[in-house]
Amino acid sequence: MSHNQTSLEPPSKCACCVDVQCHYADINVPGDQLFNQWVQATISYLIQSGVVDNTDIEVFILIVDKTESQLLNAQYRQINKPTNVLSFPFDTPDIFKQHQQVKILGDIVICAPVIELEANQQHKSLQQHWAHMLVHGVLHLLGYDHLTTREAEIMETLEIKILSDLGYPDPYLETTL
Repeated sequence: MSHNQTSLEPPSKCACCVDVQCHYADINVPGDQLFNQWVQATISYLIQSGVVDNTDIEVFILIVDKTESQLLNAQYRQINKPTNVLSFPFDTPDIFKQHQQVKILGDIVICAPVIELEANQQHKSLQQHWAHMLVHGVLHLLGYDHLTTREAEIMETLEIKILSDLGYPDPYLETTL
């Protein structure tokens, strides 16, 4: 698009399709609207930063209990305990890429009881920790990681900025409720 053309959508926005399935019945799980907001904010920030192309994306989010989280963590990471978030990036087979209208980022699995426990332990609001873990999971889907100190610095800086834009405090600072 040339600079003379106008668009109804700002260049930092893309269409996000967020499919949430909850295998864990609890009133403390955020609603679909918040999940959509957090995914959209993450993708929009990365589009503005030139890291991600402005394309329609799809993310699947599965909310689970400790048992299901532990099974998945053991199977895919060989760690036999529940974890807060697991991300499974999707790689579209080459044969389908030319016809793909939506970029499927992948699946994020979040363990609700672990999120609640960590929020309490870290003296953070439950919503703040949910937002952090979802932003964290989306960044993993896009190839970010924290295996080295440098990778962790990059990922944490992005998380802090995105969460700040959403109105949440730095998740790495000690807080008291």
